Amino acid sequence: MQFRVGYKKHKNKSLFLWPISDNMKNTPFTERHLALGAKMAPFAGYNMPISYTSINEEHNCVRNNAGVFDVSHMGEFILKGPNALDLIQRVTTNEASKLTDGKAQYSCLPNENGGIVDDLLVYCVEYNKVYMLVVNASNIEKDWNWISKHNTNDVEMHNISDKTALLAVQGPKAVEYMQRLTDMDITNLKYYTFTKGVFAGVENVLVSATGYTGAGGVEIYFDSADGAADKIWEAIFATGTPDGLKPIGLAARDTLRLEKSFCLYGNDIDDTTNPLEAGLGWITKFTKDFTARPILEQIKANGVTRKMVGLVMVDRGIPRHGHVIQDADGKEIGVITSGTQSPSMGKAIGMGYVAKEHAAEGTEVYLNIRDKAVKAQVVKMPFM
Repeated sequence: MQFRVGYKKHKNKSLFLWPISDNMKNTPFTERHLALGAKMAPFAGYNMPISYTSINEEHNCVRNNAGVFDVSHMGEFILKGPNALDLIQRVTTNEASKLTDGKAQYSCLPNENGGIVDDLLVYCVEYNKVYMLVVNASNIEKDWNWISKHNTNDVEMHNISDKTALLAVQGPKAVEYMQRLTDMDITNLKYYTFTKGVFAGVENVLVSATGYTGAGGVEIYFDSADGAADKIWEAIFATGTPDGLKPIGLAARDTLRLEKSFCLYGNDIDDTTNPLEAGLGWITKFTKDFTARPILEQIKANGVTRKMVGLVMVDRGIPRHGHVIQDADGKEIGVITSGTQSPSMGKAIGMGYVAKEHAAEGTEVYLNIRDKAVKAQVVKMPFM
């Protein structure tokens, strides 16, 4: 899913936060973030919390206990009607026909050249009648226009992004804490399934087991109107805070997803990358017709020319988006798309594309960091 870090390193190595703009949108929880002292920054047109304390502290809270992310900036579309499934099948790469009521699926929207318009989640609310698509915040308008362009059979479409709130409660203790607030059985929700019902006294809440941290937990979707946002926020923290539940910013969300090698739209995948080279062949099903299927079939038959790989630093240094990857002779063989100092592993890790002949596990490569060749090694993903 999408995240672009909302801060940058200043020359004095301190964090420089972008000023809040009056033109930015707020989520239903913005005032709560400010009251909690969150460091805020613009992201995808919204004022979003980057961190409340430190990235490491928040990261470890999610890995070991549970934390709450406000991801209400994400986009949600409802597709209805007898041709809804057909439309989804034609614009996504995964096999959506396998979805039954209460199941969800990770997929992507390919463009005419086989690149990726966006990656997304497909929720089957009612088979062949009602679906919810969850898209990246920065791509809401882009995705809406792309899907609408292919809607040739009068599928009823609704963009409910602005009225939908979304809280991701992630971590090994998250489900235990959230079960206290509902009679829905979320304890036994299997990965990529969901249920709907009353949560914290609010009706028609969708709770899914589709997180972006690899730490377990749930994502909670609901209409933010009529005080529902305040009611659910207060209930979640009232039940979880005594046990260590904390609010978590988007910076820790990025380190968490990277440790699990989850792709980030705009960094690891975009309109110029295809799902096969990005390691997303598992969501590219040639059992149906979809946009650019012949192109992707040809790429599969010929073999990709580059591959997404995981890297662990051997020498001291942290891989960053845009760092050039070189071989031992200094020849450019690829580029870093995401990188960080892993709080859980205590190592610098990164993801990036390299020419396929350099993609084997154990291959030594070098990153050009400040004009210095810094050694790294190709490793199996996920990192942990």
